[in-house]
Amino acid sequence: MRCGLFGLVLLVAPAAAPAQDTEPRFAWPVACTLSRDCFIQNYVDTDPGPRFANFRCDSLGYDGDNGTDIRLRDLAAMRRGVSVLAAADGVVIGVRDGEPDISVEQRGIDAVIGREAGNGVMIDHGGGWQTRYAHLRRGSVRVKPGDSVRAGQLLGLTGLSGRAEFPAVEFSIRKGETWVDPFTALPIGSGCRTAGHSLWAANVPYIQTDLLIAGFAAGRPDWEAARRGDYIDTRGARGEPLVLWAESFGVQTGDIQAFIITGPDGKPVHQERTALSAAKDLWSAFSGRRPPAGGWAPGLYTGRYRLERGGGVVIDAERRMEIP
Repeated sequence: MRCGLFGLVLLVAPAAAPAQDTEPRFAWPVACTLSRDCFIQNYVDTDPGPRFANFRCDSLGYDGDNGTDIRLRDLAAMRRGVSVLAAADGVVIGVRDGEPDISVEQRGIDAVIGREAGNGVMIDHGGGWQTRYAHLRRGSVRVKPGDSVRAGQLLGLTGLSGRAEFPAVEFSIRKGETWVDPFTALPIGSGCRTAGHSLWAANVPYIQTDLLIAGFAAGRPDWEAARRGDYIDTRGARGEPLVLWAESFGVQTGDIQAFIITGPDGKPVHQERTALSAAKDLWSAFSGRRPPAGGWAPGLYTGRYRLERGGGVVIDAERRMEIP
């Protein structure tokens, strides 16, 4: 996601307290657990040229990106409400609210010009350090310019406003006029092989590849429906196809992908195993089969999606569906 600096064109309060001598450390800014119910989809761009590379010299992110996108699994999670929290003590210096939660892929880039960050909050932490929390949910912002906030205080909810393609908060750190990477404390464009140190208060692991969503469908999945969470309570039918689908990020060339569907008797009714021919930051795949003559036997069906790399297992997810 790409954002403009919204805080400087809105209601602006006086700058925060005098500069601190010590470098701050920032707490995890979302009320979620990494790799369980939220994921880092995009990282800060460290490449000084027109190409992208994050601090691990990997491709998760966008050219020129100055923030870390912490995304939710799907829109169903966004609707339930996931809190965005202040990463450190400070003073609110800018807010915006009122922008709709509509993917930029549907709304169009022209509709968000000048409001790329959507709804959000900007905080001054003193000593030239500031943080920005972008793409918040419309109507959720709970602070105003001039408010003093403590680390962990509720700022709003994760949303889909501005130039966002999925529900997330883009967390950005600025020192003076320079955006820096929380994983290295280095300015954007410093190079992916440049040594640095973390600004996180606790360890935040780098997860190159992970599963976002998976489930069953009665035929080819509608990916927009899947991202809305529409397949969560899917029930099968004896005369319909049985399809297992999955959406992941960070797959690599040569990864082995496997779909296995097991029937109520514990025996496989479908299996497919393929090697991936290209690396993909976002990867959507499905596999299944039509019902046998007479239809599927009633009972509980188990689907397993596996992604293997270099002889090890990167993703191993199981989903279940009842056929009455």
